Amino acid sequence: MTGPSPAVAAVRVAVRRALADVPPGATVLVACSGGADSLALAAGLAWEAGTRTGAGWRAGAVVVDHGLQSGSHDVARAAADACRGLGLQPVRVVRVDVGADGGPEAAARTARYAALDAVADELGAAAVLLGHTLDDQAETVLLALARGSGERALAGMRPVRGRLRRPLLGLRRADTEAACAAQGLVPWHDPTNGRPVGAAGGDVAGAGAGLPLRSRVRTEVLPVLEAVLGPGVARGLARTADALADAADALDAYAADLLAASLLAGPSGVELDVVPLAAAPAAVRRRVLHDAAVRAGSPPGALARVHVLAVDALVTDWRGQGPVHLPGGRVASRACGRLYLGLPLAVGDGPDARPRARGTDGPGPDEHDDQQPGVSGGRGGHG
Repeated sequence: MTGPSPAVAAVRVAVRRALADVPPGATVLVACSGGADSLALAAGLAWEAGTRTGAGWRAGAVVVDHGLQSGSHDVARAAADACRGLGLQPVRVVRVDVGADGGPEAAARTARYAALDAVADELGAAAVLLGHTLDDQAETVLLALARGSGERALAGMRPVRGRLRRPLLGLRRADTEAACAAQGLVPWHDPTNGRPVGAAGGDVAGAGAGLPLRSRVRTEVLPVLEAVLGPGVARGLARTADALADAADALDAYAADLLAASLLAGPSGVELDVVPLAAAPAAVRRRVLHDAAVRAGSPPGALARVHVLAVDALVTDWRGQGPVHLPGGRVASRACGRLYLGLPLAVGDGPDARPRARGTDGPGPDEHDDQQPGVSGGRGGHG
């Protein structure tokens, strides 16, 4: 008896490993767009849930219709029908409204994850499977490198983040396409994904100017890199993500401890003791300052390295400077050995209003009127 094709077997094994800790009877959902990656993943989940001895998961699917392309409703309906044909139940189709914050790609991603969370909450799902492949990981790392991002972004997508799981990060896009072909599944080809330079009927250099940024990296940048440096570029970028993930996890743990040791009770916002912060390594301290600013309400997508460095100067290069303005209408200021991050405070509400004793944190506001201008910048790491 002939077994499954190597690509089909690889997808099934990846699903099995990703769900090894999910108990029998739990609900597992797959996010399916109808593309080759998610369709191959849906087939792998259906097989493992339906035939693997002892698994017994309730396997369903969520199809998110972003409504951004003509005919998106038909594409979503076809994806849902394909999932039902594989034996997945329940299958939910969710139409979302995509905003504009952060650009169209980021807005669509935000809307998609919100929809997945809502359905997972409703159905009590233990895990939601996403179809990102090694190629997607390579694109993510390359974009992070180009933006000058920190190690968090360079670590790429994690195999597990909460109930979100990405079983296919070790497989190539060619594997999922082969798995679909071997099972007679016909995936939808998103026109915004384009085709690699030189592919039959595909783009020529520069012809993908109307494509989303990630698609241009996929169709124009990575093929050129692999032509120049060899076919191992994508795998090399994915290895970089794996290596930095371990480092990022260690720094996260160190930063969490430092944040807990630095937090002070305050009337509002976030207040930190500058003494333990100043004594910490710069990479850990700046991580804490980034997280504290986000906790205080500064949007993480808009909070850049330039902002974090300006706040860091309040800790390590204190000269009585005025508040640092942060995205989201937040500020960071220092007084009496405390660093405050949050909304601007009225007189008498916080550090800016407290009298500053000479010899502690420098001159008081009536003696040093220089106000550091607000800083702004693009997305990046916080080093």
